[in-house]
Amino acid sequence: MSRPTVPPTGRERTWPESQIIVSKTDTKGIITYANKVFCDVALYREAELVGQPHNIIRHPDMPRCVFKLLWDTVERGEEIFAYVVNLAKNGDHYWVLAHVTPTFDDEMRIIGYHSSRRVPRADAVETISGLYRRLLDIERGHSSPKEGMAASEAALFAILKDKGVAYDEFVLTL
Repeated sequence: MSRPTVPPTGRERTWPESQIIVSKTDTKGIITYANKVFCDVALYREAELVGQPHNIIRHPDMPRCVFKLLWDTVERGEEIFAYVVNLAKNGDHYWVLAHVTPTFDDEMRIIGYHSSRRVPRADAVETISGLYRRLLDIERGHSSPKEGMAASEAALFAILKDKGVAYDEFVLTL
């Protein structure tokens, strides 16, 4: 299955705060586990998700530089917290506060990744969505996607430096 081409509807999906979206991937980002909450919120059956790249739920309004930061962090063996807007199978979107951690084998080699995603606070989504729009504008303002991502990443790091915090700290203070 390739990434869906359904356009975003502009409708937001929600789920109870008491529930957590959980998924696991291999080191290439291929889904190896999706819990029922994930399936219900994203509107996929488990069989449609397992074996697919996790970016099957990538929303076009999500800055590429944030995913680069996320992957760079977990590939170093570190955990990260990040706000992410995802795309459900029908084009609806849903925001999450994701906690992504590497999974290690007995010899401390990374063998996959585990993500737990919670319902984010509305005020945090409002703040982060404004930042993400600015980063997307930077990315889209370049003819080369690679140059656009590098420019938005530099802008993100400049904002964080100005605030005197790392991305995780910034996210957790929203």
